[in-house]
Amino acid sequence: MAKRNKMCPICYLRKLFTGAPRHREDGVEPYENGVRKTPLMGWSSWNTFRNNIDQKLIYDTALALKETGLADAGYVYVNLDDNWHSNMRDENGEWQAELVRFSEGIPALVGKINDLGLKVGIYSSNGTLTCEDLPASLGRELADARTIAKWGLEYFKYDFCHNEKVPSYAPLIYAITVSEKGSGKETDYPVSNAILKGYARRMKDKKLPGGQYVSGMDAGAGSIVFDNIVVDRAGEYVLTVCIKKYGQYEKYLGVTVNGKAADGIYFPSQKHWNLTARFQTVVTLEAGRNSIELGNPVTDAKASAAVQYRHMSRCLVRAAREQAEKSGKEVKPILFSICEWGFRKPWLWGASAGNMWHTTPDIRPWWNWIKIIYSRNVKLWEYASPGHFNDPDMLEVGNGSLTYDQNMAHFALWCMMSAPLVLGNDIRKITKPVLDIVTNRDLIAIDQDPLCKQAKRVRRGGVDILAKPLADGSTAVCFFNKRPWASGASYDLAQLTRDDYVAAKPFGGEIRYVVGEGSADGSKVKVRIPKDGVVVLIFK
Repeated sequence: MAKRNKMCPICYLRKLFTGAPRHREDGVEPYENGVRKTPLMGWSSWNTFRNNIDQKLIYDTALALKETGLADAGYVYVNLDDNWHSNMRDENGEWQAELVRFSEGIPALVGKINDLGLKVGIYSSNGTLTCEDLPASLGRELADARTIAKWGLEYFKYDFCHNEKVPSYAPLIYAITVSEKGSGKETDYPVSNAILKGYARRMKDKKLPGGQYVSGMDAGAGSIVFDNIVVDRAGEYVLTVCIKKYGQYEKYLGVTVNGKAADGIYFPSQKHWNLTARFQTVVTLEAGRNSIELGNPVTDAKASAAVQYRHMSRCLVRAAREQAEKSGKEVKPILFSICEWGFRKPWLWGASAGNMWHTTPDIRPWWNWIKIIYSRNVKLWEYASPGHFNDPDMLEVGNGSLTYDQNMAHFALWCMMSAPLVLGNDIRKITKPVLDIVTNRDLIAIDQDPLCKQAKRVRRGGVDILAKPLADGSTAVCFFNKRPWASGASYDLAQLTRDDYVAAKPFGGEIRYVVGEGSADGSKVKVRIPKDGVVVLIFK
């Protein structure tokens, strides 16, 4: 059997499955980029217009947001989804807008929309191409993030089409060097002085400098820590990883500096004209002693996606900071939307990578599909927090053949679940009933409540009951009738005082109906709910 990682494969597999703790990637604290802590509110082009967008449509929609009062209600982001750009990057390798439909360019459009008091967002994919097969950002993350910041954009939706998985293999390391950027002088750190974690092992090879290398760092199995990195000045340093060439397959190395994730290093399939090779990245070190940990954290597709989205998130923060320094203006933070479709469980890692994450495939204006999306997202209440939200996708309110009650239920449920409120209809032609739904102040206040807790489903059945704690000590309750006929329901609100998550205060006798009506006998409420409809109340 081939020793793919230069260890006995049978011994290596036996160690992997004996139940010993596996190394996990460090530096995955909640993502902070200075954006709003409550869910995004805005509009996006995809649901209605798909690949048929141009600068006039986008600007006219921005005007409509102002003129209808939607902007005053909180819908301030105008987001260009796929098909905003040309298939050709410019001579510098940068994105450029679709040369005919956006002939004035994105910066000009951003300026005009900013003058309305609104913000602009844009789209790409965590792949080699977007979902419409246009230039995307995988492998070009920092360059594209710099373009986003330079153009003054404040929202970035990052899809998952044409994705390529991060390799789960790690290289064979025999040393690292550290050099102050621009100095040309480097300090060697052989693996003999490093700390090994997990299943990382030193292996002998007399042909290598130092006579040994470290293996056993594939797929989260182990890591190597150099905790003796000493520098005189804080700043940027070139980290060079010295490897023994082995195997004609791609490899990856995660880099953690002083407990925080830094940019990883990709290693291509290697030709073997020489025994060794050097690969580099730039890290930020503190004056004095530093620690650098290396290992491959990619255990599966979920971990691969997390690595990639975290990398883009760091690029966006860096690009926004650099642009502020160049312009002499305040940082324009970029709200980061992860659109991975929920297959790789982004609720488990999304808060360390972005501000919101799709929990499902794309929404459509079909009632049964909206209910399916709801049923997936409602289970994920424990993963939402200020600045980090489950995203059941854009709103279809006003689209398709949804009834008034279905539109109301759709909007109310998204508000109860602390979801981003991204309109997907044609704002220029919005009807009064639809406008009244999406500007319902009480529902928006529930969604935008600063406590930022997603509602928990406290009863499941033909009528679901959701409860959402609010910052002022009150509790929002939603009765959702999933049946295709009108139904009655009753519930004792006092039960919510015993739920550790909802933690409702003792019922004080005050009930206010936000959607629909009901009756109460003390803390016991009875409601009548239309088919496919909701009743929403707030009690203290």
